[in-house]
Amino acid sequence: MKFLIDECLSPELAKLARECGYAESNHVRWLGLAGAKDHAVTRRAVDDGYVLVTHNTADFRGLYGREELHVGLVTFNTAPGLMSLDLQIRLFDLALSELGGEEAWNQVLEITVAADRTVTIENFDLPPR
Repeated sequence: MKFLIDECLSPELAKLARECGYAESNHVRWLGLAGAKDHAVTRRAVDDGYVLVTHNTADFRGLYGREELHVGLVTFNTAPGLMSLDLQIRLFDLALSELGGEEAWNQVLEITVAADRTVTIENFDLPPR
């Protein structure tokens, strides 16, 4: 499994993924995709077999819903003002734990942190079966 971290999240997550044994993980910027449209990032992630990790849930959920086959999408949703590097790292650690080293074929792992810091984890098929 390998991860592609979207540019709305820190490159530190890609470094963390590599440290955790996912050596082929990358950040969008490292692949020359800084500023690229979401559909271009989706195409790269799907074509190259990356699990995409993003904070841009709405756009990527729509794009991944059009894909016949992908190795997974991880999305973080946070109440306004909560996202920090520390929270990104905690959410990514939680995602790694939830995935358990297994590619999540046509699955979305959505982790939401509400204003009261309550965490909700959802796992669902996309596109729906």
